[in-house]
Amino acid sequence: MSRIHYKNASYHTHGDLPAIGSRAADVSLVNTELQNVSFANWTGLRKVLNIFVSIDNDVCAKSVMEFDRLAGQTEDVALLMVSYDLPFAHKRFQQEHGLTHVVGLSAIRHAGFGENYGVQIVDGPLAGMFSRAVVVLDENNTVVHREHIEDITTEPDYRAAFRALGIELDE
Repeated sequence: MSRIHYKNASYHTHGDLPAIGSRAADVSLVNTELQNVSFANWTGLRKVLNIFVSIDNDVCAKSVMEFDRLAGQTEDVALLMVSYDLPFAHKRFQQEHGLTHVVGLSAIRHAGFGENYGVQIVDGPLAGMFSRAVVVLDENNTVVHREHIEDITTEPDYRAAFRALGIELDE
């Protein structure tokens, strides 16, 4: 169980992020075309999972836009943006901001993602939503980096996520 902070209070998540070196649990999520997808859709690609509360939260939105911006410096990396938002919200956001590199994914149809990845908030006003985290997988779905963002209003360490894949970003 991890602790997160939101509006000067502490809350808990179910479990912990997957351990470095472990094989990531496969997932079934819903893309912006309302199709069920899993890691098999990105076989052979390295993956960055940006997990967050809601695309309509300012800091979460900023992280999605920043991952999209940084994606232009990468190859063979799938940037998967995961929340409980409806697929329509992910699609609207991507279109409004001209995002072309990130993939919006919703957990609305498939229970278990939050528990499997240790991000399901279990108490407080955000109970049922996901805490903010980044999990990076190599092409074999082995966890090579993880960051549980304790303060929901804080952005992730983008550079650390890409460094875990051997990618040094330009300023």
